[in-house]
Amino acid sequence: MIMKKVIIGIVIFAKFFNANAQQEVMVSQYMFNGLFLNPAYAGSHKYVSSTLTYRNQWVDFAGAPKTFLLAVDGPLLNQKMGLGLILSNDKIGVTGQTDIYANYSYFVKLGEGKLGFGIKAGVSQYTSKVSDLTVWDSNDPSFQGTIKSALIPKFGFGTYYYTEKWYVGFSIPALVAENPKQDYNFSISNNATIQRHYYLTGGYVFKAGDKFNIKPTFLLKKEDAAPFQIDLNVMAFYMNAIGLGVSYRSGDAVSIMLNYQANKKFRIGYAYDITTSAIRTYSSGSHEIMLGFDFGKDIIKTKTPRYF
Repeated sequence: MIMKKVIIGIVIFAKFFNANAQQEVMVSQYMFNGLFLNPAYAGSHKYVSSTLTYRNQWVDFAGAPKTFLLAVDGPLLNQKMGLGLILSNDKIGVTGQTDIYANYSYFVKLGEGKLGFGIKAGVSQYTSKVSDLTVWDSNDPSFQGTIKSALIPKFGFGTYYYTEKWYVGFSIPALVAENPKQDYNFSISNNATIQRHYYLTGGYVFKAGDKFNIKPTFLLKKEDAAPFQIDLNVMAFYMNAIGLGVSYRSGDAVSIMLNYQANKKFRIGYAYDITTSAIRTYSSGSHEIMLGFDFGKDIIKTKTPRYF
């Protein structure tokens, strides 16, 4: 147990303070967290929508990630614009990351759907509680002190096209970030504070008789310093109320998902990840719970749950 804490602490500590590979927060139920992936998603519904997610990753694995995520968004000016807010907290080992982002989107009518362009701006607060580390060389200056921290402004971009039956989106959640070790500038190519993540998402809803809807979705992820990773998912909804699905995340896990639309305003979701990587030897899997609440006068007019 101590050895695992040492290894996790040192690896995360090195990544945090050298700023070589900051990872974006990961959730399995991303298909119900559109704003988390793409700022252009803000205001894509006629009503205000909110989602609260808690993820306990790699249960029983010392120092494994624990994540809280809150997203709220709604439309403006008859759905020509949208605003959104994201609050998140991610704890991995002795390090923590707290984010707050404002999102803005603008929509134009295109064909049978709408095309949205979005931007996001906010800050990430990174902290590391050095006193919780178990180290061999206590005199190493890198491990001196109690708590180390850094505040990093970030700016992201996304585009999102959707209709009643399908959607596709592309986003870069952290296109530009301030490097505190360099003079601040907007140079995309020279900014080395983070490794950019590129997201391509898509989904479709198929009718399967009078009572079932099938929703396949995908999420393609690429990081500057890592290979492609893909999430493939399919969910079946019964009577627009109960959803059951399965997901595959390349090189990481297979997920089983449940979703229940209690009424037009409230929904709840659960995902259990079965780890397929080498970590499965030390972990019994990952748990993720999602609560959603939609409100506003237009929510009453909606006949089906929000698939996108």
